[in-house]
Amino acid sequence: MTAKNVLGDSLETCCTAPMTGFFRNGRCETGPQDTGVHVVCAQVTAEFLAFTRSRGNDLSTASFSFPGLKPGDRWCLCAARWQEALAAGAAPPVLLSATHESALSIIALDDLKAHALTHPL
Repeated sequence: MTAKNVLGDSLETCCTAPMTGFFRNGRCETGPQDTGVHVVCAQVTAEFLAFTRSRGNDLSTASFSFPGLKPGDRWCLCAARWQEALAAGAAPPVLLSATHESALSIIALDDLKAHALTHPL
């Protein structure tokens, strides 16, 4: 079964450098073991990185096999964290074609569209 994005099309790759996704395959796919629902393909910003660090999830600092993110990197974010960042005014832009349809159980499509990358890489 082919994973779908929030637009109803086939899910595209989010990023392979750094390698992202719950399954570390570059795609924002999910499954029963992904309790964080890492399905929003976002291009992180300095504002978002500071916000998520303030919530106890430091994505900027490298550790083990994680390289640490810098503004402009793409990463599969937890849908609930993106929604929380939206409420705080710190939501990063998203690549709709690489955001898994399951994000719609937490985030309104109109909110994702309002933060869509207008010029994907």
